[in-house]
Amino acid sequence: MRGRSSAEVHALKCELAGEVLASSGSLRLRVTGWSMLPAIFPGDTLVIEPANSESVGQGDIILFRRDGRLFAHRVSGKTGSASDFQIVTQGDGMANPGPPVFSSQLLGKVAFVVRDGLCLELAKNPRLSTRAVAALVRHSYWAARVVVGVHKMAQGPQEALCKR
Repeated sequence: MRGRSSAEVHALKCELAGEVLASSGSLRLRVTGWSMLPAIFPGDTLVIEPANSESVGQGDIILFRRDGRLFAHRVSGKTGSASDFQIVTQGDGMANPGPPVFSSQLLGKVAFVVRDGLCLELAKNPRLSTRAVAALVRHSYWAARVVVGVHKMAQGPQEALCKR
């Protein structure tokens, strides 16, 4: 994508992701960020299925686009009227919720995660130990670095063994 700015490249990727999801019924994306630690790690592959604002609920992890970028965060609630839902999301590793997600920004819902060649379904209500690590990560950049470093040392093959 020679001659294009980083923002233009991200915006094109967002458009393409939306088109692939709409035409094929699923989308696989490799995670690069840390906002969903410890549920989702950089290098994990998310398998996304189409969803609309009525079909997502508290605890689901959704994929949405904002400002030319893609985000996967957990639904913490909904606001607005039935005709104009806004979805409130927050990354597990983020200190605060983000701006509301409008139905026009919603691309889909995470069906499962591929990690170390295994398909993992993520809990809508994470266990106490996962919530404790998330709280630590939310408040300490260094804790997040340690969690990611330990995870990298324990990683296995990235080829997916699961077929869904």
